[in-house]
Amino acid sequence: MSSIYSKADNDIFISRINSLSPESKAQWGKMTVDQMLSHCQAPLDFTFGHMPMRANFVMRLFGKMLKKKVFASTEFKKNSPTAPDFIRTKHYDFDQAKNELIQKIEIFSSLGKDAIKTTNHPFFGELTYDEWSQMHTMHLDHHLRQFGV
Repeated sequence: MSSIYSKADNDIFISRINSLSPESKAQWGKMTVDQMLSHCQAPLDFTFGHMPMRANFVMRLFGKMLKKKVFASTEFKKNSPTAPDFIRTKHYDFDQAKNELIQKIEIFSSLGKDAIKTTNHPFFGELTYDEWSQMHTMHLDHHLRQFGV
């Protein structure tokens, strides 16, 4: 599996992102390409400590029960549920959203595990650095596949 801490792996993600255009269409789901680029930044912002989030007790309990199943997989299923804080309904400047996502991915390439400011996931609870890497790479891959790249 790819690692969010690997410059080589991140260069592949960045190449895939750079192959998108404002006209790129989703193969499933409701997001436009600009919304997807903004949406993909949200989990990164959370781990950088820029976006605090909390889950209620029931969601956290449910997340702990699902954690093993999610991490046993190598990809997210199509139309998987999204945290309300990560839903994007507005439209965004394509180039700005693309460049901001690339910059955030590059932070992981340069800082590695030090980029992560919280290991406590609001749904799954405490995650290791490797689990954070798996979550971020699965999430990025999921949405890039959604747009055919």
